[in-house]
Amino acid sequence: MEYTDQGQGTPLLLIHGFPHDRSLWQPQLDGLPDVARMIAPDLSGFGASGAALDTMSMDDYATDLKDLLDKLDIKQAVVCGLSMGGYIALAFHARYPDAVKGLILCNTRATPDNDEARAGRAVTAENVEKAGSAPLAEAMLPKMLTAATITTQPAIAAATKYMMARQPPAGIVAALRGIAARPDRTPQLATIRVPTLIITGTADTAIPPSESEAMAKAIPGSNLLVIPDVAHLSNVEAPRVFNDAVRGFLKGLH
Repeated sequence: MEYTDQGQGTPLLLIHGFPHDRSLWQPQLDGLPDVARMIAPDLSGFGASGAALDTMSMDDYATDLKDLLDKLDIKQAVVCGLSMGGYIALAFHARYPDAVKGLILCNTRATPDNDEARAGRAVTAENVEKAGSAPLAEAMLPKMLTAATITTQPAIAAATKYMMARQPPAGIVAALRGIAARPDRTPQLATIRVPTLIITGTADTAIPPSESEAMAKAIPGSNLLVIPDVAHLSNVEAPRVFNDAVRGFLKGLH
């Protein structure tokens, strides 16, 4: 597993979403090196991390990440995941609760796919197998960023699109299968006892803010940040607000 290990302070495991790689976290790698030792891996099948299984469950990714923390001799970390990364963060907490110092759940949900969503992922996987990653990147860009960002910040839009388009089709398909099969994490939420920060954007159409609000109500003592006029990649579209929230969260840990 390829990864970036940067900064000093509280270990912060940054888990990218779908279909992304660790470059998603560049605004945090640039903005938080004084408060966190940031571990930003490319998940199996994405970026430079090489082949994945035919199906990568959220538990499979979580196991890989625990192996990485063990390799780095990190006993406990704040686990931060965006979108699919949030699914993996919850899987990680379920499997390795003692390794979790805190949770940051960004633009994600605890609920599973319904039948319609699972069918849609199967179609997407078939299309990626036939046509590659570029058409998926084209289709997903308007869900990742607001129209305003795409129009007024073309460099961010181009980098986001390129990040998705360069992902290996096999890794995308393995992830789609795993996402479709993920369990309902809702019952787990009430058992979470570590400090938890939930971040979303008002313009997130991929995973609506209502999902974050539901998680915030279910996780005891959690804090919810809803960023105005921001879509699915809250850490990219509003890096200063996002980073300030993470900085405050890390400084509040005991």
